[in-house]
Amino acid sequence: MKKLLVSMILGVVFMLTPMLAMAASVTGSVQGFMCVTQGKVCPIDGEDEVAAVENVFVLLVDAAKGDYYFVPNVDRAVMARHINTEITIDGTVNAKMKSIKATSISKKGKKIWSVDLENEIYRALEGNHPWKS
Repeated sequence: MKKLLVSMILGVVFMLTPMLAMAASVTGSVQGFMCVTQGKVCPIDGEDEVAAVENVFVLLVDAAKGDYYFVPNVDRAVMARHINTEITIDGTVNAKMKSIKATSISKKGKKIWSVDLENEIYRALEGNHPWKS
């Protein structure tokens, strides 16, 4: 009886705990973090200048609400190449931390980045580094 009660309590607690991270596809535009937090859209035709000034890029989902996500596992250079471009990121969304752990990025239905593609390049380069013996 005691085991059943403990199991029921754990089940109820688990069901009441909101899911903070879940797999999803999120579409938005790549913007500089400073622009977003100041309520501005990165200047169109000024992407090179924005890339030089901004250190962090985010996926802006809804400018009116100020909804955006950090994408910490995607290199800054990848994000900078797509400033002011609408992209879709597939991955694990953590709503509390406003972040997405990306597994792939698509633009107009074409995959432009993925963890798998990045890992393929690492494997291809493995053993070819001058600092490895």
